[in-house]
Amino acid sequence: MTDTEIEITADLVRDLLQEQHPDLAGLAIREVVGGWGNQMWRLGEELAVRMQRMDRTPEFQLKERRWLPVLAPRLPLPVPIPVRFGEPSERFPKHWTVMTWVPGEPLDHGSITRGAHAADTLAGFLQALHVEAPAEAPTATDRGAHPRNCTHGFENFLQDVVPDDVAADVRDVWADAVAAPEWEGPPVWVHGDLHPANVVVSDGTLSGIIDFGALFAGDPAWDLAAAWVLLPAGTAARFFDMYGHADEGAIRRARGLAAMKSLFLMHMGRSGDRGLPGGKPHWGPAGRAALERVLKGL
Repeated sequence: MTDTEIEITADLVRDLLQEQHPDLAGLAIREVVGGWGNQMWRLGEELAVRMQRMDRTPEFQLKERRWLPVLAPRLPLPVPIPVRFGEPSERFPKHWTVMTWVPGEPLDHGSITRGAHAADTLAGFLQALHVEAPAEAPTATDRGAHPRNCTHGFENFLQDVVPDDVAADVRDVWADAVAAPEWEGPPVWVHGDLHPANVVVSDGTLSGIIDFGALFAGDPAWDLAAAWVLLPAGTAARFFDMYGHADEGAIRRARGLAAMKSLFLMHMGRSGDRGLPGGKPHWGPAGRAALERVLKGL
C-alpha cells in the first residue's frame, strides 16, 4: 500500500483506538493542520495521535517512544511524551503513537514578539538538552555531519532559491562554517530539526518544543543554528551569551548550518508555490527572514 492510498480520517483514528486502546476511543478527535512525515490529531484536550504518513520507516516514532520519556523530565519546556503505542494492523499498516499535547501555536503560524525572553528560553532549553548522551543513543543518518560533508545539499538549495545578488555572501558564510574545526567534545543530545514548524509559541515567546524524530547524539551546532532560524533579529548574541559554552568554532558551524536550514525553508516554500507534494508555501517568507538574520551575523 502506498502513502497516497492511505486516507487518514477521524473515523480511522477512532477505529484504531477502539481496536487497540478502547478506553481512549470516546475522546473528541480533531485534525491538526500541518505535518508532513506524520499527521497529528488532537485527542481530547491533553493528548494527540501521531500517525506515520510520509515517513518511509517507523524509525522516527520508535526513537521518540524510546527516548522522550528519558529526556522530558529534565527539560525546562514542555515536549510531547508518548503514553500509548499503536502498532501496524490491517486497517493501518504503519505505526502510530498517542502522545501528550503541547499547548501553543507552531511558530510557522505564529510569531515571537518577546525576543529577549525567547532567546533566554531557547538557551535554557538547549543547555538542559545538550548533555553527554549514552553510548546507546541514536546517531544521525541524514544530518549531524560537519558542514563540509553537507556541501552538496547546500549548493542544491542555494542554486534553487537564492538570488544572484546575495549568493556570494551566503557562500562566504558557508565557507567559513566548512573551515571551522570539528566538534571535539563528547556526543551530546541534539534535537536536530529545530525550525518554525517544530516549536510552539504562546504569549509572544517560545513555550514548547515538538517533533523529536531527528533526535541524535552529536554536534550541538545543529541546534545552535536555531539562534538565527527561530529567534528575531538582534537576539542571537544574547542567546549565545545565555547558552554560555559555545566556542567560536561551534558558532561558525551553527551559522553555516542556519544558512542551509534557511535555504531549506525557502526551497519548501517554493515547492509549495509550485504545488509539489510536501511543499509549504508559508515557509518561504520564514526562510528568507532567517537568511537575512544569518547574513547580519551576531
